[in-house]
Amino acid sequence: LREQSQRELVNILKNVRGKKCLVIDPKLSGSLSLIIQTSVLMEYGVELRHLSADPLETDISKIVYLVRSQFELMKFISSQVHNDISKGLQREYHVYFVPRREVVCEKVLEEEKVHHLMTIGEYPLYMVPFDEDVISFELDCVNKEFQVDGDTSSLWHIAKAIHKLESFSGLIPNVRAKGRCSVRVADILTRMQTEEPVNSHDVDMVTPMCSQLTYEGLIDEFFHINNGSVELDASILGAQQQEGKKMKHPLNSSDKLFKETRDLNFEVVVQVLRQKATSMKEDYAEMTSTNQSVSELKDFVKKLNSLPEMTRHINLAQHLTTFTSKQSFLARLNMEHTIVEAESYDIFLASILCIQLFTYCGDVTICIHTYYFWFRRELLHSYGFEHIATLNNLEKAGLLRKQESKSNWLTIKRALQLVVEDTDTANPNDISYVFSGYAPLSIRLVHHAIRSGWRPMEEILRLLPGPHSETKRGGFPHSASSESMSVAGGRVADGRRSLVLVVFIGGVTFAEIAALRFLSAQEGMAYDVMVATTKMISGNSLTESYVEKLG
Repeated sequence: LREQSQRELVNILKNVRGKKCLVIDPKLSGSLSLIIQTSVLMEYGVELRHLSADPLETDISKIVYLVRSQFELMKFISSQVHNDISKGLQREYHVYFVPRREVVCEKVLEEEKVHHLMTIGEYPLYMVPFDEDVISFELDCVNKEFQVDGDTSSLWHIAKAIHKLESFSGLIPNVRAKGRCSVRVADILTRMQTEEPVNSHDVDMVTPMCSQLTYEGLIDEFFHINNGSVELDASILGAQQQEGKKMKHPLNSSDKLFKETRDLNFEVVVQVLRQKATSMKEDYAEMTSTNQSVSELKDFVKKLNSLPEMTRHINLAQHLTTFTSKQSFLARLNMEHTIVEAESYDIFLASILCIQLFTYCGDVTICIHTYYFWFRRELLHSYGFEHIATLNNLEKAGLLRKQESKSNWLTIKRALQLVVEDTDTANPNDISYVFSGYAPLSIRLVHHAIRSGWRPMEEILRLLPGPHSETKRGGFPHSASSESMSVAGGRVADGRRSLVLVVFIGGVTFAEIAALRFLSAQEGMAYDVMVATTKMISGNSLTESYVEKLG
């Protein structure tokens, strides 16, 4: 994927001969950094700029814009072109839309009388590989666009991305979808297969609102991981001489210690780091007190090479502990567990601020009738009437509504074993370790889909929001049976394990990915798992997408 995306971008640059100024939509810069290095761009005579409302400052006459199809960005481009014309500058303009051109945007350029000056094209970057097993479609607001605005264009984007993925891997034989958006994407994917055949060689809003307790999940909760990197004070990452400055640090599988610890419960990570530090200290004491052979010295030096990596993670874990040990965080975890267990809402309704309910508890904002109007009134009185628009968005999305009948949550919780008592976070035997006792609903569904398909759990699926579908697609020589993806099978002709692609529409948390990796590593699981998502999210980022910033 990365290589093809790089080739497609290089071909765009090759088509514009000589030196060129590549003006990038700032929102795309993080994604592009995962596709191509700046040094490679320089080889093709590129000078980099970020698109803004300001005039374009460059001496180069060939301008290449790489932008999303956004109305505001068309205005910025038009303004820069008009500024060049007013200065008498003669330039060659190329506009490449990511991932595809939109008639509405070209209309803006026509109205601004600059369209005729431009060469228009597309850069089909539908997905960005974040790691060995994680792909993101980088769609920020799918939930709000679909649920609040009624905009379904992102669903076509998702289907197109999956269809493009099939051009590498071959036809995906079994497609199981749950939720309105998912079923629509499955339908679009089927139509795409009919129109462009591939050669044959909102279901869970509770989980993202829970505090993630894996190492990677907690880093995202407190510091926000963006495009596979986290930005922190340099001193936290061990660069004491640059204290006060911010540094970006990549978080992916190339960091061996992070790969080992990323999916562990944070309590266990602290123990692992302590053990490694103690082991290194003992090795050092032994080296200085006894005569060692050359091979033993060599082994010790190898361990020393990992010291900066270990120091960085010890510092980061120590910094995280200052947040996770706070009484407010522990109280929040306690509150979340009370809500998920759903034995009595009254316990927390009397004691928490209303804003916490929206920020932290997601789907549980389906309020009991008695409290519905009280919640609305208290929130607006406490935080201002400008939040009326936000409340309306939450209602349209189904996250805030009067509970007219008895909730299905207790039935779902018991049937899918979502709450697991006495979870062993150090030696886990269930996915519930990622939330210290709560098994993500989304991953329980995925596990059932892989193991036996939808049919045995039809009754439970009907209790969850949205429709579901199961499609058998022909023309795949090594597909599983139409009834289920058999755990006993799952191997292609050369003996490798088959691959299950799990697509999250609306976003996925790092804790859910950790749970999927845990499942994939279990004895008896016959499939490797790859994750694709519209966006990496947390409870905070998901909630923010519904907030209307008025005035």
